[in-house]
Formats: sequence, structure tokens, C-alpha cells
Amino acid sequence: MSASYDGNDGNDGNAANAGGSGNTTSASAGWFFADRVNLPLVTEPDTGPDAPVPPVEIGHLATINLPHFPVRNWSADWYSWLALNDFAGTGWLNINPTQPPAGIVVRGGWPWPNWVPYPLPVGWNWSVPDASAVVQCEIAGLVTAAANERADALAEILSQSNEFISYFLNMMTARPGAYPATTKVLSIASLVGTFVAMYFKNLYSRPRPSQLCPALLPPIEIPGHASFPSGHSTQAHLMALCMNDVLSGLPPQATMIDDLWTLADCIARNREIAGLHYPSDTDAGVALAYWAHSLLNSAGQTHYQQAVTAANGEWQWQ
Repeated sequence: MSASYDGNDGNDGNAANAGGSGNTTSASAGWFFADRVNLPLVTEPDTGPDAPVPPVEIGHLATINLPHFPVRNWSADWYSWLALNDFAGTGWLNINPTQPPAGIVVRGGWPWPNWVPYPLPVGWNWSVPDASAVVQCEIAGLVTAAANERADALAEILSQSNEFISYFLNMMTARPGAYPATTKVLSIASLVGTFVAMYFKNLYSRPRPSQLCPALLPPIEIPGHASFPSGHSTQAHLMALCMNDVLSGLPPQATMIDDLWTLADCIARNREIAGLHYPSDTDAGVALAYWAHSLLNSAGQTHYQQAVTAANGEWQWQ
């Protein structure tokens, strides 16, 4: 969950997947243009067709009078911080990660909840001696997944560890350069998902599965933050929900959103197969995604709504 996402250059962005925090920060390596030491470009004479006589240095020419900094110049990762500023004023602290928002119809009739003993009180003892039968059952399922599924899933586990915006773009046959507004929407979902997940990770402070069962030995570095809820699940499912906003009313919506939701499920499931999350962490991430999505569609979410409107235009088929 920590790196930069300048365009899907390998999609180094998104890397902060804090358990999903990926896809969030952006410290672009940037371009580098060599210049001459004794005669930099700014001191060159104007040689254009309308050059004055005698010629003047191009560094002294009148500059273009821009009324403001163009919105299109904001990269996806930095623009997402503007949207996060809006989101911070939504009252998101009232989110309950143990159940979806009232009135929300869970996609596909997904049973909710199918994992007790939630809701959990803050400070619940997750240690092995006091772990409930449900937690023990979850651990047993992770052991089975590690034995039966990890080898086949390893490539995806590794590639999705640091970012997965590229997975969503590729499934939609999209690229950051051709779909910049769509990329902004996905980046907003990534950052907002990380923001809310990290708060609740600190609040519930649940140990990672491998802390209860070291033999799970995840094949990648274990993130240095708590397990519940899953950041990957929160981010990935929020991306799918946000893309539903983008594609609303357009021909590809029905099929593509089902595919993207399934992709989000797979990304979250891979974290379980890796031994990094319990299934209940995944389910809580889905709940957070529904909460965050409802808030992104509330009043005052100017930057998110502008990005969605612009992204919708990118998918208008001519």
C-alpha cells in the first residue's frame, strides 16, 4: 500500500496497499531533461516565424496568461488527496465496520453477516487462549488454503501486494493515459479505502493470522499494522462500487461491474490464501467499502463527483 501511481508505469503507485493501502501515495520519480551548462535553453534567441527584430531571448518573452492551474494537470494520486479532504468532513467516524449501511442491498444477495461473533467490542482479546471457536475455524481454513491454493495463487499474491489499480484498468481494457479521469476515480477509492481501514485497524488491533499460527508463514512481508479489517478488501470493493458510479447507465455497466466485483473478491481472497487475513477481515472490508461509497455520494464530495462525471464521459461509446 505505499508507492506512487503515475500512470501505471508498472503502476508503481498504489503501492501503499496497507493491507490494501497500496495505490495511495505518490512520489513520482519524474522526468529528467539534460541542459547545457554555459548556454541554457532560456537564454536562446527567439527564432520563431514571428520573432521580433532584433531577436530577444525566449526567456524574456511574454508568458501565457493562465487564469488558474488546470485541473487536468493534477495527477491521479495527488488529485485523490483533494477528494480525501472532502471525505474527511463526512462524519466517517460513525462508520460501523461490522455491518453495511442501513438500506444497502448487498450485491448478489450476499448473506450478511455470516461471521459471528460480531460486532466485537474494542479491545476484545484476540489471543489464542481466548480465541473463539469461530476464530479457530478461520485459522483452520487458512491452513487448508495455504496447503491447497497458495502455490497457484502465488503470482497474484506477489503482484497485488503493492498495487492493484492496474488489474482494474486492464480488466476494463483501459490505460491511465487514455482514461485519466477513470484512473482518478480508482485512485480516490484506493486512498479513501486506506484512510478508513487504517483507522479501524488501529481501533480493533487484531493480530495477524500468522501471529496466532506462525506456521502459516506468509510468502510476502507481513504488514506492520493490524489485521481487522482488510485494507485490500476495502480498497478493491470500493473501486468496484465507484466504477459502478462511473458506468451508470452505459452499455458496459452490467457485465463489467459484475466482473470487477469478482476481481475485488479475488484480490481479497488472495490475502487470505497468503495467510495475511481472516475471512472476517475480508467481510469487514466489504462493509467499509459500502460505507465509504455511500459517503462519497453524499453532499460536499465535489472532487469525487467531478472525477466521476469526467470518467463517465470517457466511457461514452460513439
